[in-house]
Amino acid sequence: MDDISELRAQVLTQVAAASDPDALEAVRLAALGKKGAISLRLRELGGMSPEERQRAGPALNALKSEIDAALRARRAALEDAALAARLQGEWLDVTLPARPRPRGTIHPVSQVMDELTAIFADMGFSVAEGPQIESDWYNFDALNIAPEHPARQEHDTFFMHRAAGDNRPPHVLRTHTSPVQIRAMQDQGAPLRVIAPGRVYRMDMDQTHAPMFHQVEGLAIDRAITMAQLKWTLEEFCRAFFEVEAVELRFRASHFPFTEPSAEVDIRCAWQDGQLKIGEGDDWMEILGSGMVHPDVLRAGGIDPDQWQGFAFGLGIDRIAMLKYGIPDLRAFFESDLRWLRHYGFAALDLPDLPAGLSR
Repeated sequence: MDDISELRAQVLTQVAAASDPDALEAVRLAALGKKGAISLRLRELGGMSPEERQRAGPALNALKSEIDAALRARRAALEDAALAARLQGEWLDVTLPARPRPRGTIHPVSQVMDELTAIFADMGFSVAEGPQIESDWYNFDALNIAPEHPARQEHDTFFMHRAAGDNRPPHVLRTHTSPVQIRAMQDQGAPLRVIAPGRVYRMDMDQTHAPMFHQVEGLAIDRAITMAQLKWTLEEFCRAFFEVEAVELRFRASHFPFTEPSAEVDIRCAWQDGQLKIGEGDDWMEILGSGMVHPDVLRAGGIDPDQWQGFAFGLGIDRIAMLKYGIPDLRAFFESDLRWLRHYGFAALDLPDLPAGLSR
């Protein structure tokens, strides 16, 4: 029995001295493995006399259980120590200020589109959309634009390529969002009040023009719509968009193929210290085109011009964004300069809201 006591003391000392899981596993194998010291002693029981086996058997089984319990306790202690060390290494003071994160912003064009939508929705207009690649009929013919009109020439319009022998009607990158008005009339009929914001394309490029830009057009159709209602709608829009108490508009006779009569619209303004002031001063600035919908356009949309009439207007979203927010160069809208976007961009959650103010 003395050798069992010595073996017990030796193994327990090795268990206590094991400094990591690998060392502890080596101790376990040396003691309890198939060729371990205790396992070999248990195999020797078969060659003992009954009296020796009766004394040694229980002692070895008790030793085996004690060593197994010691190994488990030591393994748990090592795991706890490893977890404590890991937690200490990964410790983070949550009371410290948060690290600044990159902050995205809303592009001025997207912001102005949302502002336009909020304003006209308050006046009962819904948003209509259409394809950016349009047939020649929707983009020109349905809008009463004659075949000889300059807009139908390749120096002004992007025509889609057609293979030799292709007799299908030509398609273009839409030059305005007016085709959406035709589609809305065909789909919804009359009465109708819609705006059509979107991307359009023309062969033009300078400080105030780009080959791709954004427009919004409005259309209202009913049985007794007049130019007076068009004037009120545009005045209310300008007052809300530029966030001024009063505006003064001037209508000048003009010509658009899709409206009759047609009018360019100017707004009273002044330039003070390089800043544009809307609704005051002695200057006038043209901001949009408008007019009463031509009867041929109503017919193309499937509406009887003897029963219905309407007004339409269109303006450049990029241009009014430049006017409202003091952006000097249209080309910067499309250069993806992060510095420019951070300066002119809008917070993602500051959605336009008429009661609270469009540009808070």
